[in-house]
Amino acid sequence: MRQSVKAQMRKPMMTHKDLDIWKLGIELVEKVYKMTAEYPKEEIYGLTNQMRRASVSIPSNISEGAARSSKKEFIQFLYVALGSLAELETQTIISEKLGYLKNHQLMELIEKQRRKQLNFVKYLKKKRPEIERFCA
Repeated sequence: MRQSVKAQMRKPMMTHKDLDIWKLGIELVEKVYKMTAEYPKEEIYGLTNQMRRASVSIPSNISEGAARSSKKEFIQFLYVALGSLAELETQTIISEKLGYLKNHQLMELIEKQRRKQLNFVKYLKKKRPEIERFCA
């Protein structure tokens, strides 16, 4: 039985800020900014800039996808965010090889983000009408 319009209106509209993957993405951005602040000055327009842009792109694409009007579009933006995550992973490996990163947990956080995002995509791909509350 369908809920009445009044019952549906009582449910708060969920936004990207309610998603654990968005919150984790913000945490990743903070960590990247703090870590790259210690990189050599000559990397400011190179690796530092690329890592910061890739990390910012992750929660940004999650939020943009959540604001779209369909589940299909949302999933597409989650895949774009996964692409940015792969970029960040590659740049982190390069940073390690160049000796810029030591004793950090960035790779663990990247893996955690990847797992959570992929699981969320699987969840969305199942027929879930309640997820439409995210879509504008």
